[in-house]
Amino acid sequence: MWILALTAIAGCGGEKALTPISQSMQNQDKLQGSGKAGMPIVTKPITLTFFTGKSPNNGEPFEETLVWKSYAKLTNVNVRFDLVPFKVLADKRALALAGEVLPDAFYSARLTSEELAKYGEQGVLIPLDALIEEYAPNFKALLDKYPILRKGLTMPNGHIYSFPSFYDPDYLSMQIGTPLWVNKEWLERLGMAEPKTTEQFRAYLLAVKAADLNGNGIHDEVPYSGVGIGTLINQLKGAWGLGNRGLGHKLVDVDPVTGQLRFIKSQPAYKELLQYIHGLKADGLLDKEIFSIKESALNAKGQNGVLGAAIVPNPATVMGRDEFVGLGALQGPHGDHLYTQIKVPLVHQGAFAITSANRYPEATVRWMDYFFGEEGATFFFMGEKGVTYTEKPDGTLEYVDSITHHSEGLTQDQALVPYVTWLGGSYPGFVQQSYFKGSESLPEAQAAAEKARPDAIKEVWGKFHFTEDEALFMSTIGADIETYVSDMELKFVNGNVAFTAWNRYTSTLETMGLGEYMRIYEQAYKRYVQQ
Repeated sequence: MWILALTAIAGCGGEKALTPISQSMQNQDKLQGSGKAGMPIVTKPITLTFFTGKSPNNGEPFEETLVWKSYAKLTNVNVRFDLVPFKVLADKRALALAGEVLPDAFYSARLTSEELAKYGEQGVLIPLDALIEEYAPNFKALLDKYPILRKGLTMPNGHIYSFPSFYDPDYLSMQIGTPLWVNKEWLERLGMAEPKTTEQFRAYLLAVKAADLNGNGIHDEVPYSGVGIGTLINQLKGAWGLGNRGLGHKLVDVDPVTGQLRFIKSQPAYKELLQYIHGLKADGLLDKEIFSIKESALNAKGQNGVLGAAIVPNPATVMGRDEFVGLGALQGPHGDHLYTQIKVPLVHQGAFAITSANRYPEATVRWMDYFFGEEGATFFFMGEKGVTYTEKPDGTLEYVDSITHHSEGLTQDQALVPYVTWLGGSYPGFVQQSYFKGSESLPEAQAAAEKARPDAIKEVWGKFHFTEDEALFMSTIGADIETYVSDMELKFVNGNVAFTAWNRYTSTLETMGLGEYMRIYEQAYKRYVQQ
């Protein structure tokens, strides 16, 4: 037995004694934690305030959801979640970090690597190394098991300042997240096979445009829709041999011929990709609202049965439609068929961080660590056994029928709102298939992942860390380069700028400082591989 004798926590109003942790470490592959036997965390109730990022998929207030009401009773830790919508999160987070009155912690706040390093050095965020060692056995076990996790969290000064959102590296459908879906019923009506190439995909979209496939007598079908064109670009890059190090590095990958780093969005192959998407736009195959549509409106179109193809987590859960099938890697015009739509397992480095204003850092670490063990993670994602989920004889878990088949026609995600707050992502925690029953766990998503697996890229880069001077360049000139690239993507696709201006576009990148951008990237890459 491994016993951690936890010290008392001093604060205003007296000491709050921590309940000891007792756990077996005989099977090191099985992640075990403090568990309910180590509860409550403190013998006298305490209150913490969290700056909290909120997805539009979640309800409010968080304190009234089943998970947080139950966890407050279990732990004696009462959390007030100050909710900030994701759409304004970055600005509000910057103000909170620089403000005179700090929250006790940042929860689901998407703190960047640069913010963790900067505000860690300044003492606004506290280092967690020693606290993890003593009070976070679940998370420490993950750090020891997955080197990519420790590498990704350790700042240039050698400290860890955050708990992340971390996906099991073997859980491919979760790392894919949002496959490209097509309507299999419409494929059947059109007498078409599932698209395997970019040209077959285009042919399917053209056929959708020309037919009244939903049978309502009007041509209201939308061949393809998504939130912006970025998701479509990310899905199709591999068809042109680009993006071979995953979604964590959307602008830089490795040239397979030279082995050198390359800037993806100045490559001739990338020009061809944009020309392909421009062709879809010119032929009326992209949603007219693609540049302005919000996720909720996209899902509503799906519910109304007008979509031929879309990039979303899973139409079955977010749209209530089960007639879609996910595609694997599409083959491009030169024979490339990489599946590059793969997230870094360390999805959000700064999902949870504790500030210097927190009077109870030990208890806060204990509070967070619970969700990195199997028991706590099951509770966080599934809720309470017998209330929101059941366990089958073979040990697998499933949501109760009132959630998966809601009497009022709510989607699974909508039905979960009163119970959990992981909807929409960015939460701190460890995601495994055994207890995560979101859209990525359903048969359709699993089938799409298996199609993608043979072509899935072999090496996914984690986050690179920049020195202070490098970070300054990247946040100024580098940010200008990235903004320019995004603006020009839209102009090329929309036809506002002709592709005859491509050389002027690449020359402008060089003038803006692309050479220095790549030099800094190469230095950060060298440090990354040497860690």
